[in-house]
Amino acid sequence: QVQLVESGGGLVQTGGSLRVSCAASGRTFDIYRMGWFRQAPGKEREFVAAINWNALNTNYADSVKGRFTTSRDNVKNTVYLQMTSLKPEDTAVYYCAADSRNTYVINIPAGYDSWGQGTQVTVSS
Repeated sequence: QVQLVESGGGLVQTGGSLRVSCAASGRTFDIYRMGWFRQAPGKEREFVAAINWNALNTNYADSVKGRFTTSRDNVKNTVYLQMTSLKPEDTAVYYCAADSRNTYVINIPAGYDSWGQGTQVTVSS
């Protein structure tokens, strides 16, 4: 089993930057891919970004492409989501997730089997 702990959310003004971290522990050798999702009040959880555990491939939602970057620290078993040029519509609870089944399903929650607790990101206008 994989455990995920997120940190780094907060309040930022429009145009600002924020970095969210996700530390993985447990059976990290089972992980094929890490994903980032977000969920705003009253909305479904939506895909933000994903990175293969070997960090060779990344994928991004069109809404964040060019503004968000996901990366991985191999030594710390930590994945990061660097967010820049933030907009009020980026306000949401951000979740990291791990795929240890190699589902090849990148952009929907069902493709992941472990989840972090979520961290709130609020962008003020």
